[in-house]
Amino acid sequence: MKKLLSLWTALSLTAAFAGPDAEGFTELLNGKDLTGWKASENPASFKVENGELIAFGNRAHLFYVGDFHGADFTDFEAKLKVMTKPSANAGFYFHTAFQDEGWPSKGYECQINATHKDPKKTGSLYGIVNVMDTAPHIDNEWFDYHIIVKGKTITIKVNGKETVTYTEPADGSLPDPKSPGRKLSNGTFAIQAHDPGSEVHIKSIRIKPL
Repeated sequence: MKKLLSLWTALSLTAAFAGPDAEGFTELLNGKDLTGWKASENPASFKVENGELIAFGNRAHLFYVGDFHGADFTDFEAKLKVMTKPSANAGFYFHTAFQDEGWPSKGYECQINATHKDPKKTGSLYGIVNVMDTAPHIDNEWFDYHIIVKGKTITIKVNGKETVTYTEPADGSLPDPKSPGRKLSNGTFAIQAHDPGSEVHIKSIRIKPL
C-alpha cells in the first residue's frame, strides 16, 4: 500500500504542469512548492506539505501568476479538491488581480466555510448569492468544488450538487454597488488565508479555459 501511495504521489507531481488531461483540464498546483503563485501580505500563511497546499495563518491571498493561459482567464471551468478543518474560512477568487494587501477588490469569491462563524457557507458566490447557515459538506473530508463561468453566468457546484446559478444583470448594473470590482471581466485566480484560526487544504486546482 505504501508503495502504491508513493507511486500515486509521484505521478500526481509529474502530471502537474504537464498540459491538459483527458478532460481538457490543466493542474495549477505542482504538489511540491508554490511555483507559479505569489502571496500578498503574509506569505508564511501558505505552504505545501504532502502534496497539499495549506492556507493557515494571518490574512493573505495567494494569486496565480504562472504561465498557463498567461494567468488571465475569462470563460473557464475550475475543479478543486478541498478540505476544511473545524472553524476554517477561506475563499477561491476568480477574475481577480494581485494586490499587496487587503481583501481582493477585483473579481468574485467562492466561499469556503463549513463551520466558521460566518453564516455564508461553501457554495456561496460571496455577498451576491449566499448559501446560508448549513454547508453542503463537512470538515475533515475532501470535497469537490466546481465553478463554471461562461458569458455572464456563474455556476457553482459542491460534490456535484448545484448551489448557485447567477447571471449578471443585462443592463450592466453592478451586483454589489458597494463593491464595484465584483463583476465579470477577466483575470487570475487566488486562494484566501482568512485568519490564524482557519486551516484549509487544497490538493488540486484544475482549470479548463472555455
